[in-house]
Amino acid sequence: MDALLAALRAAAEPSRLRLLALVAQAPFCVHELTDILGQSQPRLSRHLRLLVEAGLLSRSREGANVWFALAEGPGADLAREILARLPPDAPLLQADRRQAARVLAERARNASECFRRQGAAWDESSELGLSSAVMEDTLLALLPEGNLGRMLDIGTGTGRLLERLAPRISFGLGIDASREMLALARARLADAACHHCRVQLADMYRLPQADANFDLVVLQMVLHYAEEPAAVLREAARVLRPEGWLVVVDLAPHDRVDIAAKLAHRWQGFAETRMTALLRAAGLAIAARREIAAPLPSSPLPVSPLSVSFWAARPAAALVT
Repeated sequence: MDALLAALRAAAEPSRLRLLALVAQAPFCVHELTDILGQSQPRLSRHLRLLVEAGLLSRSREGANVWFALAEGPGADLAREILARLPPDAPLLQADRRQAARVLAERARNASECFRRQGAAWDESSELGLSSAVMEDTLLALLPEGNLGRMLDIGTGTGRLLERLAPRISFGLGIDASREMLALARARLADAACHHCRVQLADMYRLPQADANFDLVVLQMVLHYAEEPAAVLREAARVLRPEGWLVVVDLAPHDRVDIAAKLAHRWQGFAETRMTALLRAAGLAIAARREIAAPLPSSPLPVSPLSVSFWAARPAAALVT
């Protein structure tokens, strides 16, 4: 009861209600919120601190920026219940929404310009001749039908996979070590109105999440960059729920040294035996597997084909019948 009363008291102020309504649309950083509401940063920071302390908002630092989003779990549920009682046609809320749309449009323009300058270097699937849509379809075919629950996308990149799976998850979190990638992902998710998805700067070796917190964890084209794949898989398994699914998507073994050097791959693919051993060491067992071949690039020189392997694994205890 104390937590509920604290949350209600925190929300019972006009500026804080406006902040809740804004952050329910998309995560915002402090300078964006000051721009939208036209209030000083010290005043706004105090309101935000009270909402975080009451469990209604979450706070995460990313370089010089501090981002705010609806808290997970009961805090988000309570915030949405409160917001559902606000009149949508209230002039102040309508003005806030217009200002928020302007800020989000500016964010999207900045992200598009950033992608225009550097995006080709980030589009690994295209570089490898792989279709993102085909890869996503193959990944989905490995998973059960219906709602997939809470999803963690490790190495989310531009957030494409979160957007694709958004209709089938209750909550999505994408992490990446690149602020540029996260800017692209935020713009993508905001444009697609994926309000239940967010992204965060984080290290895949030290995930900022509690144990057994996700129903689905995905590592898509990430593990070949890892110095210690076993450590990454152990950490992914740590945040996976007992009945959850871990999906690893990565290259099969190949001899394309040109690709590995150009894209800074640490590993030239993973053999079935090696991946089985890595997953077993993390307490997981393979439940399903697929493989797709990439089309051969046009080249005057002979090149070896590339294949992508998909492994759907679960905690070993979940597969015991």
